[in-house]
Amino acid sequence: MNHMEPTNQKLTGNEKAMDGPACLSVVVPVYNEQATLDEVVRKLLVVPCLLEIIIVDDCSTDGTRELARQLAEMHAPVRLIQHERNAGKTAALKTGFALTLGEIVIVQDADLEYDPADIEGLIRPILEGHADVVFGSRFLVRRAARVLYFYHYLANKFLTFLSNALTNLNMTDIETGYKAFRGEIIRNMLIDSSGFGFEVEVTAKIAKLKVAIYEVPISYYGRTYAEGKKILMRDGLIAIWLVVRFNLFCSLRSSFREVPELQRKRIGQK
Repeated sequence: MNHMEPTNQKLTGNEKAMDGPACLSVVVPVYNEQATLDEVVRKLLVVPCLLEIIIVDDCSTDGTRELARQLAEMHAPVRLIQHERNAGKTAALKTGFALTLGEIVIVQDADLEYDPADIEGLIRPILEGHADVVFGSRFLVRRAARVLYFYHYLANKFLTFLSNALTNLNMTDIETGYKAFRGEIIRNMLIDSSGFGFEVEVTAKIAKLKVAIYEVPISYYGRTYAEGKKILMRDGLIAIWLVVRFNLFCSLRSSFREVPELQRKRIGQK
């Protein structure tokens, strides 16, 4: 497929089978993802309960912005927001979260390391009124998972262990890119980190809320550095400090604009 010529089938949020109300906002941070963005959007358009797809282009230089603009023109649920300078993934997520309207908000990376087919299972515990936040774990009962870097695996396990020791949660994968939230939680969260700091910051701040957190198994199709993987060793070292900072030196009140008062219920019920 020519990635500068997206599929020209016009879809709206109500023209696909859905298991429930249109309540899902998907935030897609992108930076130089021209090769995969069209496929990601096509897969997201058939996810149950989809309300909107918010693409935040972090000042791409490879044609991603033009492709995203075409996708937004062709597909009603797709919206494009553009950064005028590159500010990192966390900044792109902050921009996207502020614009979401859905009762559920999820992050979707644009590089196809995470499969949108897993989203239905991810949001189900929230839809059914059991969970407030759901993490997709690459280390529970394994689905398809590409075998890659052992040192990344060790770093992830160490960060998860350190986070668990400070939050008293028994998470298996805090660095997962798949995290789903009740909208009022993530829209009220004050996000202070930059770069790739979002994963550890959000875990610490969610833990302070004492909400119901679930994990579900997901697939993982990781990329090599030659294929475009961007995270570096220094990002892991920064993450260690951020785990300590946001768990020990950040209060609940300073973590949220307004602390959400959650009444857990099935989505769609009054």
